[in-house]
Amino acid sequence: MKVLMVLTSHDKLGWNTDEKSGLWYEELASPYYIFRDAGVDVVLASPKGGKSPVDWRSELPQFQTDATKRFDADPEALAALASTVPLASVSHQDFDAVFYPGGHGPLFDLAEDPKSVGLIESTIAAGKPLALVCHGPGALRHAKSESGQPLVKGRKVTGFKNSEEAAVNMTAHVPFSVEDELKRLGGEYSSADDWHPHVVEDGLLITGQSPASADPAARLLLSRISS
Repeated sequence: MKVLMVLTSHDKLGWNTDEKSGLWYEELASPYYIFRDAGVDVVLASPKGGKSPVDWRSELPQFQTDATKRFDADPEALAALASTVPLASVSHQDFDAVFYPGGHGPLFDLAEDPKSVGLIESTIAAGKPLALVCHGPGALRHAKSESGQPLVKGRKVTGFKNSEEAAVNMTAHVPFSVEDELKRLGGEYSSADDWHPHVVEDGLLITGQSPASADPAARLLLSRISS
């Protein structure tokens, strides 16, 4: 089995700012080892290829987990993060499933990148499961179903909540609200209490609300491809 993890290349909070951002470390590390420990091959890709930036906030002591500590001590994992393959060089045909970690970075590049949008659409069209966590569901923004409707229209979904965005004082700094955008597109949005695990499955589409959802979302994705 083989899983593609799609990471951000965007390292700033916005386009014209010095405030650093990127992916949320836990949302990469936990799923990575859930897949690897199950014997799944994992490939990391990003729009630009090369090193995918990690949000410095997610590396603060209070956000460290067993998985992030393991990743930090794993030369193979660190090398993969430092040399992601360009998104344009991969296809859904080469993988059994696709997983999008979050962090603020994906809102600026993966949500708008045509290769990312195409990958999402082709993965679902091919009958393969797709999981996106936290800000990752923002990458669904322009994805369409085969009927031409928004991919999330009429589907049960979740993603980073407005109240969670407000709690980290980022509401004014993001290009759009994940919660509002999923609702605008016709998604049947639901959530749990702030920062609690909440994973929603609708057919091939799996979405997770916040960082705590990365682990259960990855386990659900793994169960789908294992069965």
